[in-house]
Amino acid sequence: MKATHQLKLLEREISVVSSAPAEKVRAVEVFVNERLQQISSALNRHDQELVLMLALLNISEELLDAKKNCSETAVVDKRVRGLLEKLHAV
Repeated sequence: MKATHQLKLLEREISVVSSAPAEKVRAVEVFVNERLQQISSALNRHDQELVLMLALLNISEELLDAKKNCSETAVVDKRVRGLLEKLHAV
């Protein structure tokens, strides 16, 4: 069941609708705010739009790396299972 959640990002309140549990939505809010703070404090200027774009790029890069690692792990797992099946057949 979907619920509306109130989040605060970059001092701006927004409403989001999600079927995720409230704890997960809160964890996402905390994660995003931490990343926004890290990027904001690394910049000489605090242009919110730039901070948001850099955070988006940063998090997207991490997501793509994680997906690649999961894919590579799945390939290795499949090969190991195949080898185990051959060993059990002997």
